[in-house]
Amino acid sequence: METVKISPKFQIVIPNRIRKSLDLRPGQKVRVFLYDDRIELIPIRPIQEARGFLKGIDTSIARESDRL
Repeated sequence: METVKISPKFQIVIPNRIRKSLDLRPGQKVRVFLYDDRIELIPIRPIQEARGFLKGIDTSIARESDRL
């Protein structure tokens, strides 16, 4: 667990270890959520990174005739 300090301008620095593990880049946008009593930051990824993430999914399930 890392600890950061809030600046007088309400800014924080994301620790280097976390930046590297999430591959965060300067200028990258993140979504900010208030969840219960904490703040969550979710990196926004380009849609191109999602390409192929469902590769190998089983599509042989029974479907309704109007859903083909």
